[in-house]
Amino acid sequence: MEKTINITLKVWRQAGPNVKGKFETYKLDKVSTDSSFLEMMDILNEKLLSERKEPVVFDHDCREGICGMCSLYINGHPHGVDANTTTCQLHMRRFKDGDTITIEPWRSAGFPVIKDLMVDRSAFDKIIQAGGYVSVNTGGIPDANAIPIPKEDADEAMDAASCIGCGACVAACKNGSAMLFVAAKVSQLALLPQGRVEGARRAKAMVSKMDELGFGNCSNTGACEVECPKSVSISHIARLNREFLSAKIKD
Repeated sequence: MEKTINITLKVWRQAGPNVKGKFETYKLDKVSTDSSFLEMMDILNEKLLSERKEPVVFDHDCREGICGMCSLYINGHPHGVDANTTTCQLHMRRFKDGDTITIEPWRSAGFPVIKDLMVDRSAFDKIIQAGGYVSVNTGGIPDANAIPIPKEDADEAMDAASCIGCGACVAACKNGSAMLFVAAKVSQLALLPQGRVEGARRAKAMVSKMDELGFGNCSNTGACEVECPKSVSISHIARLNREFLSAKIKD
């Protein structure tokens, strides 16, 4: 028999970036514990539409834990309290009957609110663009297996590349720092021979763009690593610092 719960939602509503927002309270009854958190949000919006009220705006795309779009702050945690889990992978069985769930957008100067729970995360795209491209000689490309890369380096590069750019690290940081995101994107290439050609330029450009876009400095509390749904290690921040300082010293 399907198990259901009754819940109360405190949802942040904000009509636009320059409008003062506030929490509004909604009650949902008989929510299936098998439904995902985003499916529960769909149910809420269907209820609001049936009542001729404006639905809650929130971001989502793949709903498979890959795209990083489901950027919700749930009960004081980015993506909710479960470790290594995106919002779309969070299920209502994680909550109890009668629970009150507080839902907010990311809070960061670098991620201005567009409406309700949706924020503008294009700053991450601009940081990636600042990193530029990887130089590759397209003539006579050798087989990938012919390029010697130590397994430890390859594994660490893949761990860094697992970052989905969701912004949970920024939301978790008390300074709104994007260091873990930038570090992951720098590190995944800094460890590989294909990424070494522009390594120095890339580190300087991405850090400069991060600062320009209003993200704060690293707080050294490790909150970003704890809240990251892909468990990207803060050790990559140390590598970013080394890459950046080395590049500046060479200048």
